[in-house]
Amino acid sequence: MPYKILIAGAGLGGLSAAACLMKAGHRVEIYEQAPALGEIGAGIQISANAMHVLRDLGLENVIRAAGVQPAAYVFRLFDSGEEIQRFSLSAEHETMHGAPYTQLHRADFHDILAHKVQQLDPASIHLNRKVAGYDEDGQGITLRFTDGSSARGDLLVAADGLKSVIRAQMLGAAVATYTGDAAWRITVPVERLPKDTIEKAMSVFVGPGRHAVCYYLRGGALLNFVGCVETEDVSEESWTVRFPWERLKDDYRGWNPAIQTIIDSADKEACYRWSLHNRPPAKNWSSGHVTLLGDAAHPTLPYLAQGAAMAIEDGAVLTRALAMRETIGEALQLYQRNRVDRTSKIVAQSTANRELFHLPSEAAIRAAFAKRDQGADRNKWLYSYNPLTVELT
Repeated sequence: MPYKILIAGAGLGGLSAAACLMKAGHRVEIYEQAPALGEIGAGIQISANAMHVLRDLGLENVIRAAGVQPAAYVFRLFDSGEEIQRFSLSAEHETMHGAPYTQLHRADFHDILAHKVQQLDPASIHLNRKVAGYDEDGQGITLRFTDGSSARGDLLVAADGLKSVIRAQMLGAAVATYTGDAAWRITVPVERLPKDTIEKAMSVFVGPGRHAVCYYLRGGALLNFVGCVETEDVSEESWTVRFPWERLKDDYRGWNPAIQTIIDSADKEACYRWSLHNRPPAKNWSSGHVTLLGDAAHPTLPYLAQGAAMAIEDGAVLTRALAMRETIGEALQLYQRNRVDRTSKIVAQSTANRELFHLPSEAAIRAAFAKRDQGADRNKWLYSYNPLTVELT
């Protein structure tokens, strides 16, 4: 039966879940604390496991047009740039998994999802509504806001991110532990770079105590750079905090000339850095009429490029679960049961990659990559997952 579903948060996870639920016939209301729709940050990666859902929503073509399909995933040594491992993306990824691998700007992706939701119901998104908490009873859920207003529904989906108010009420405050890493982000217009500074691929430079990720956005017009560095200087956990360009330059001294060129070409007033924290994934994230989704349920570090993909998968599996059980409570348990193990594995693998990418010497890096084929491993279990067809038990 169709339900009235409240979603807290109009980020990527909340909007993709809303589109899936609305397509299935549910009435959805989305509540966002910001005064306007929008997304911050830079690049995002959509592998086949998430693209299956976006294709089902009719968004594949517009996402392809907005993004870049990288040729390969390439790991390189930090100084020489020597290739130490590569696996194909592009056509091979699509042939193997039935959907493409696409890299695009977060803001572009957010616009695409918001437009889809507004097509389905122009009145579904409510802005300037900061969540204060919720009250649950046997008949449904009341979502309370800091302005004193409230909303009533059959089901509440918390897509309110790392610092979820709803998760805190349900499970208590999540203990955030500093990982020892801070993440830099910059974007550089390609017109500023010498031709062929870096290949049209997902390039990961790995080295002692830090790594750097480079890939293209907006049809190749923009280069995205993310650098994770080990530091005792703990800063704010926010993507919008500017940091001095000189600190970024110092962090990558001695690294490959391509990395130097990218950093030298950056807008020196638009360098951002934030501290990365670990939060334990929840094992039980549902009650009778409330459930968590995305980072609210299973916050992950950015070392596997699957944070948004997991949230997109969540929305699709939740939608299927609601169609497979007679009560919301039973459906939420089905949803949770079929997401906990996979999302926990992704969180653990992402955390493990932090150590792999920061090994203390070239010899250690070579030995570690020789032991494990990253492409074969990810193709086997990560990218091959289809949330629309996987058996739910």
